Amino acid sequence: MRLLALIGALGLIGAVVAAGYFFGGFYSVAGTAYEPEIVKSVLVRVRTASIARHAKDTAPANLEEPATIQAGARQFVAQGCTTCHGGPGATWAKFSEGLHPDPPDLKEVVGDRTPSELFFIIKNGINMTGMPSFALAGAKDDELWQIVAFLKRLPNVSDADFKTWTAGAAKP
Repeated sequence: MRLLALIGALGLIGAVVAAGYFFGGFYSVAGTAYEPEIVKSVLVRVRTASIARHAKDTAPANLEEPATIQAGARQFVAQGCTTCHGGPGATWAKFSEGLHPDPPDLKEVVGDRTPSELFFIIKNGINMTGMPSFALAGAKDDELWQIVAFLKRLPNVSDADFKTWTAGAAKP
C-alpha cells in the first residue's frame, strides 16, 4: 500500500513540475529553439497515427489519368504549394527555410502516403507544422484530388514536363 502511495505522490509531483515548466513559460515555443528528440519523435508518431485514423476519403476519379495529373500540377502551383515545397525545377521560397519543422521534400515522402492520407493532409492541414488547411483557404475537393494525383506521380516528373504543365497557371 505504501508503494502505491509513493508512486501516486511521485506522479503528482511530476505532473505539478511539468505543469509549472510548460505553463510557467519555461518551455520555449520559438521556432529557433532546440526541440528535444523525444518531442520530435512523439509529435511524428501522433501525427502519423492521426492521419492514418482520419484519412478515409477515396478518390472520386482515376488518379492515373494524364489530364488529372497535369491539372494537379497546375493546382499545385496555383494553390502556392511550390512556395514551401518547391517542385521540379522550381525553387522554394526563402522564408520556407525558417519553418519549423522544415517542409518536407515531397518527392521523398509521397511514396509513403496513400492517396487518402495525402488528401487528408492537404485538405485539413497539420497543426504545429505550418501546413495550412486548403479547404479553409477555399480549395474544392476535386482540386485537392488533382493535387494528390500529381503528387503520386511527382517523383517521376521531369523539370521540363512540370514547366510545360504549369505554364500559365495562376500563381498566388
